[in-house]
Formats: sequence, C-alpha cells, structure tokens
Amino acid sequence: MVNEYDLVIVGGGISGASLLYTVAKFTDVESVALVEKEEEIAAINSHHTNNSQTLHFGDIETNYTLEKAEEVKEGAEMLAGYLEDVDPDREMHSKRSKMVLAVGEEEVAELEERYYEEGFGDLFPKLEPIGREEIAEIEPKVVEGREPGVEMMALQTTDGYVVDYGMVSNSLVEAAKEEEDSVDVYTGTEVHTIRETPEGFTFDTDAGLFESDAAVVAAGSHSLQIAQEMGYGEDLSLLPVAGSFFLADDFLNGKVYTLQMKKLPFAAVHGDADVHDGSITRFGPTAKVVPTLERGRFETISDFTDVFGFNLDSFLSYANILADRILLPYVVRNLVYDLPEVGKRAFLPNVQKVVPTADVDDIERAKGYGGVRPQIVDTSEKSLDMGEAKLTGDGVIFNITPSPGASTCLKNAMRDTHEVVEYLEDYEFDEAAFREATIDNFPRGDADDAGEAEPAPAQDD
Repeated sequence: MVNEYDLVIVGGGISGASLLYTVAKFTDVESVALVEKEEEIAAINSHHTNNSQTLHFGDIETNYTLEKAEEVKEGAEMLAGYLEDVDPDREMHSKRSKMVLAVGEEEVAELEERYYEEGFGDLFPKLEPIGREEIAEIEPKVVEGREPGVEMMALQTTDGYVVDYGMVSNSLVEAAKEEEDSVDVYTGTEVHTIRETPEGFTFDTDAGLFESDAAVVAAGSHSLQIAQEMGYGEDLSLLPVAGSFFLADDFLNGKVYTLQMKKLPFAAVHGDADVHDGSITRFGPTAKVVPTLERGRFETISDFTDVFGFNLDSFLSYANILADRILLPYVVRNLVYDLPEVGKRAFLPNVQKVVPTADVDDIERAKGYGGVRPQIVDTSEKSLDMGEAKLTGDGVIFNITPSPGASTCLKNAMRDTHEVVEYLEDYEFDEAAFREATIDNFPRGDADDAGEAEPAPAQDD
C-alpha cells in the first residue's frame, strides 16, 4: 500500500513542525504528512536541553548587522505572538529581562555606537541603554565584585523570551492535527531514500512507501545528506559544531549576553536562567567541532563522512577555515573546555565576564546538554558560510541551517508555504490569517506599557 499526499515534510523539529502548522491551518492543501525518525517530536536539537532557549530578535546579538536584525525581528515577533496567544500560563515560555553587557571604555563605546549611530535604538524601541546602578538593580551579580571605576553599560529590554522549543514544536503539531482529515504525523519512522519521479516524489520509509507532489526536508544536519543523495548541494560540506553549557546556581534573573567576538559565527558566551528551573543558571554555549551530525550519537559519524565528501576541495576548505588566526585558537580553547577539571578552570573567565565573583567551584559542565549546529562550508569558495543554507529544486526544499532557525521558524514556514502552494498551483495560502494568529498578537508599545519581565521560575519539588 502506498500513502499518497500533496506534501510530505521530513523532520519533526521546530522547523518541520512550523511548516506543518502553517500548511495545515492556513492553506487548503488537501493532504500533508510529517515524518520524524525519533519516537517523539523535537527529540534532538529542538529539545530544551540542546539549545540556548533564546528567542533571538537581533536586539542584543551584536554579531548581527542592522539588515539581518530587521529580518530576524519579524520572525521572532511571529513566534512571540504565537506564544502570547496559545501559552498565557507560560508553560512553554517565560518572559524575562535580557541585556547585552559592555565593560570598559572600548566596549561601552562600541555598544553606544551600535545603539545611537547604527540604528538599533530606532529599530528596537523597547531596548534601553542603562548604566551601572540600573544594571545592579536588575542583575546584582553582574555588578558585584567589579572595580568601582570601571565603566559599564548595557542595552536592556523586557522582551527576553525564554522558550522551550520542544514544547512549542509539539504545540504546533497538535494544532495542525486538529485538521484531522488532511494531516498525518508519523513518529519513529525513518526515511531511507527519496526519489524524484515524473509524478513527484517517492519516499521509502519504515512505514512503507509514501508518494507526494511536493517535499520539504527539514532534518537539520541530515538535510544536506539527503539533498546530496538526490543530486543537490554537491559543492557544500558541513562543519558540525557541538554546543555545551556549564551550570551554576541561580546567579542571574534573566539573560545577560556579552559582546560578540568579530568574525566568529558562534554566539558569544552568555548566562541565563533555565526556562523551567530558575534555580539553575546556564553559561555557554561552548562550540566544539565534532565529526558527527548528532550530539553523542557515534552512529552519525558515517552520516558526517557522507556530507564531508573526502575530496580535495573538502580538505582544502577545512584547512583554509581552521587556519584562520581567530577561529583556530577559538576551536582549540573549546576543545580544552571538555577536559575534566581543567575544562571548567579554562572556561571560568568567560563566566566571570558576566558574574565576576564566580569561582571554579560554582560551575559544573552540564551532562546531557547541547546539540549540534551545522555550519555550511562552501567547497567551491573554500569558505565558511555563516548565513542561511537552503536548497531548492522542482517541488522540493531542503532546509539545512536556517539561521537562527528556531527563532525564525514561523517566518521560514511562511516563506516555504508560499513556495509549496505556488508549485502545487491549485491551492492558496491565507497569509493574512497566518499573521493574525502570530505576529498580530505580539505586544507592541514602549517599555513602559510592555509589561514587566517575570522572575525566573523556581523548580517545583
């Protein structure tokens, strides 16, 4: 028996779940299936222990240009609006203070220029510059122990959405399944091959053969592997980067970012209270290059070798990237962070940038935390591509690293839905209704009427 659909989505993380929700609720596509290899939705990178739990608006991410911040802001507001509408009891998210911290004259000057001259203050009306005394009121541990004469400044906002992306993924899937006549969800079902046919696509899966007119692969690192098996993206490779965290007691009330190191595609170290357990402060992420596509799953080494390619261009690309005078020391330092005892001593200065009084005994490496974020390598240019990686064919889309994928999941879904219905021709997408259910619920106004940020919730006994 062959299961036939208009659209099949491969991957049940936040990206695949967002697309399923958007197609099921806001188009008249008659049949769509989501296929996830794990037994549960959002079991890998979207699980709350495997990501930064941050909804990135671009306001405190100092590696973003103004242009990128404008694009990310709309996507983040879509997801924030969805959460405001469906999660009034804050089971899937919390809203807390967040800030990016500058310490010393040089950093303060850089942050002032960003806010006043580069346009970030205009783009984010709730973002406010604050000094030492105001920082101390919001985050006492950030100021405690610092030299009194050291200049300090932060850009702070109450729009600090802390998100359990796994729970959000399940919420989106459940909302889509309300359209029971048109939606099927398969978990514990691996896709072995996808073949293009004159009629569309055939999927060989654990649940038998599926056929569809259109296909979207949103399987994280595996998306490029599947794409290359189908003849797409042959000039690309992956640099898989595993992120980890160190844990401490409740040092912080919200999120505190530090300024981004230039030329690095990875987030600067920051501290924040866990989304579900306010008695835990997480510091990170670290960023270690690994030869696997999933954290801690050695069986995915062979998957990595598939996308690495083992050809001259791949080796030259890796050599060129890792020889960079900024990136190479960074990679080496992050390898050291994994060493017993030595690692946390090496990482401690990063924590002390946020909490100066932290001691080596205050932090421990988090066990079971962290996911793999694939960085795209352009083997024709021998360079690291720090932007979004998306491949498209005739009726097929491969989302590899939409960046930042979780924060802009609904915006990416909106974009892909337009492409899907255009390809299918006979269907329509009600974007107005989609926006009404998402971004129209985002609370606007200045900081005075935006509502107070919540304290970090304590873990229930």
